Amino acid sequence: MHSDEPPHGDPWLAFSYLVSGAAVYGLIGWGLDRWLGTRFLVAVGIVFGVALAIYMTFGRFGGLASRQDKQS
Repeated sequence: MHSDEPPHGDPWLAFSYLVSGAAVYGLIGWGLDRWLGTRFLVAVGIVFGVALAIYMTFGRFGGLASRQDKQS
């Protein structure tokens, strides 16, 4: 693989980032909800987990940085 080629990624890896991010942080939010007696932290955890998974996916597969470098 040449260094000027974009990284090729497995779509299942990106999917697993999304599912595991939502599951792990959703469970953390659920646990905090049970402990603190609230009802909103599970939703906050899921949204945070998905956002972190999207960030990790962009970081893993090059994201916007490689596209901007290629246009220059």
